[in-house]
Amino acid sequence: MINYRLATINDIDTLINMRLAQLKEEGAEESCDLKPYLKKYYLENLNNGTFISYLAIDNNEVIATSGMSFASKPPYYTCKSGKIGLLSSMYTLPNYRRKGIAKNLLNMVIGETKNKECGVIHVTASVKGVLLYESYGFKHNERFLQYKIEE
Repeated sequence: MINYRLATINDIDTLINMRLAQLKEEGAEESCDLKPYLKKYYLENLNNGTFISYLAIDNNEVIATSGMSFASKPPYYTCKSGKIGLLSSMYTLPNYRRKGIAKNLLNMVIGETKNKECGVIHVTASVKGVLLYESYGFKHNERFLQYKIEE
């Protein structure tokens, strides 16, 4: 039986390992040792509530993760609160895919955005992830651009 729970500071090493597995599978270029940066991010943001993660666990092994960061900007017509959920770190181990686990995790993190009064959720998805998000009701937005400011 698969159990679900909110991640804590004690889960940081697991969150790091799952995030690195996700990035590797997505073909991200390993241009640095990302572990210390991930550790710093999770320590800061789990503690202050600007990041949450739910975990799926089978036989004491974390088999899937989810993540939601919270940000705000001045309100606009389609988001009167200006509060935004940034979905990330949705990853399920290959042997557990297509069993509804990611959808369960998605339900949980979206529930948290309602608790934080978010008006919208943004996600940058892998090719595989797009199917999940579209089936959930996410719509494509062609206006997203990115500008890189770090080396």
